[in-house]
Amino acid sequence: MKLKGKVVVVTGAGSGLGQALTLELLRRGARVAAVDLREEGLLATRQMAGGLAGGLSLHPLDVTDREGVEALPVEVERVHGQVDGLVNNAGIIQPFKRLQDLDYAAIDRVMRVNFYGTLYMTKAFLPRLLKRPEAHIVNVSSMGGFLPVPGQTVYGASKAAVKLLTEGLWAELQGTSVRVTLALPGAMRTGIAQHSGVEAPGAQGEVKVPILEPEQAAKILLDAVERDAFRVLLGQDARTMDLLYRLSPLYATRLIQSRMRHLLSS
Repeated sequence: MKLKGKVVVVTGAGSGLGQALTLELLRRGARVAAVDLREEGLLATRQMAGGLAGGLSLHPLDVTDREGVEALPVEVERVHGQVDGLVNNAGIIQPFKRLQDLDYAAIDRVMRVNFYGTLYMTKAFLPRLLKRPEAHIVNVSSMGGFLPVPGQTVYGASKAAVKLLTEGLWAELQGTSVRVTLALPGAMRTGIAQHSGVEAPGAQGEVKVPILEPEQAAKILLDAVERDAFRVLLGQDARTMDLLYRLSPLYATRLIQSRMRHLLSS
């Protein structure tokens, strides 16, 4: 779907990848309904948009609030007159703990934001998207959705659920006007730990993780949307580990465990 002239809803638009996607969409001539839990983040996005902010609307919202999410399509259509695309980007990580040490409140929070937030938004907007001549849904999963990372087991489970939800949705929507893209980012400079209220352990030893800037990731992802790609891997680490995991799941799992074991050393 070509993005110029389209109206796209972006969650998690107050920081990181969501903010970069919002700004890049505006640069490509789209209008954006920016959604985020934190109003201050949305205001920062609007300030960064500068002269393009006329095509931007701000919608402070908790994506785990199903009633609030179900009211959002009417609000977006009231402002923009239509909805052509949805980017489910909002997400959080878990505290860096083993599953046995993770309390149920943290587990529930991760699953509600990452999986149910994506599900609620998709269910709310899909009926309207199906009425458009062409439309697009992007769900942001994670490299952690296909590759287990020590200390992020529940986060990985939530993103694996997003991955399968997206792939199933792609299959169900064949023959309709709605295309679907699955995004699988690797390490990115997004501030997700801070916004998740989680203390991220620093890198140790010889481990060097390539970091993708969100602005670059946004361009790659939106290029994929414009060519109606089924899936897009964001970052060299995601591409490398995707290949390794396809060749040998056990080898890839052992490799990431050996390189990331310091996350659980304390």
